[in-house]
Amino acid sequence: MKVVAMIARYLLGLVFFVFGLNGYLHFIPMHPPPPTSLAGQFMGAMFMSHFVMAVFAVEVFGGLLLLAGRYVRLGLLLLGPLIVCIILFHGCMDPHGLPMALIVGVLWLLVFLHDKAFKSEIFMAKVPE
Repeated sequence: MKVVAMIARYLLGLVFFVFGLNGYLHFIPMHPPPPTSLAGQFMGAMFMSHFVMAVFAVEVFGGLLLLAGRYVRLGLLLLGPLIVCIILFHGCMDPHGLPMALIVGVLWLLVFLHDKAFKSEIFMAKVPE
């Protein structure tokens, strides 16, 4: 299980680091044209407001933390909400990207489930005083 979690951590870190950098440097071309439906309007609003630049920064930083193996818990905490938003976006508005979004979610889950101490701290009902 340790090897599986390590591979999942590196893959997850690589995905977010590369795609986060792509948001700034545009080195991966968009093969399908951007959606024109509600998903396109949503993406357009994110780009026009520059909100997406903050999202790309969190992706790069979280991916870098996972790749470096330092502050992995912080990387998981940063990327977790992004992954939920990505899955919801593809599930509700643009289903063609849903399989990749689910794979990323499973990778995150594998890394999270491997850290038993982190799980016990996250799901603690009361903070120790």
